[in-house]
Amino acid sequence: MPTWNWGQPLDGIIQVAFVVEDIQTAMRQFGAQLRLGPWFLFEHFQFQWVKYRGAPSAVDLTVALANSGHMMFELIQQHDAQPSVYRETIKQRGYGFHHWAVAAAPERYDAVLASYRERGFELSLEAMVSIGARAAYLDSAAELGGMIEVIEVTPGVEALFTHIHQASVGWDGSSPVRTLGSPG
Repeated sequence: MPTWNWGQPLDGIIQVAFVVEDIQTAMRQFGAQLRLGPWFLFEHFQFQWVKYRGAPSAVDLTVALANSGHMMFELIQQHDAQPSVYRETIKQRGYGFHHWAVAAAPERYDAVLASYRERGFELSLEAMVSIGARAAYLDSAAELGGMIEVIEVTPGVEALFTHIHQASVGWDGSSPVRTLGSPG
């Protein structure tokens, strides 16, 4: 099966994500207990646009990404009270697991998204991140215990995810948090 540069299969699960109350504490705990790292921290993550359940949104998030082997882990902290897919999860069951992410090549993104919608999963969030890649969340929580995110893996996204994976290979615990601007 063909894979992305960081080792995950095309159209396969590439990430497991959690909503957290305090991202600094969560990075320390996940790092210490699970040897995840280094973390790449994006404070006040930048979007070109976001739609939550069809309406424009201006959600304020900080995101941290780290790999264990070929699997990426994401921590998400929402800083504001804007309605969002993250607040929905916190209200329904508290902090913790939020979604699995599936990677889709740009030419396959629309088809992958449509295939999940055809299975009855409602589109709950659409966004364009600062480097020009699309992402969408589908509400699969009732069936799968969490949402599915489809990420358009543009060359910029692939370069970032490859960099995060490579930093984790043989990581010795030094520089456990690396603060970055938004991707791009």
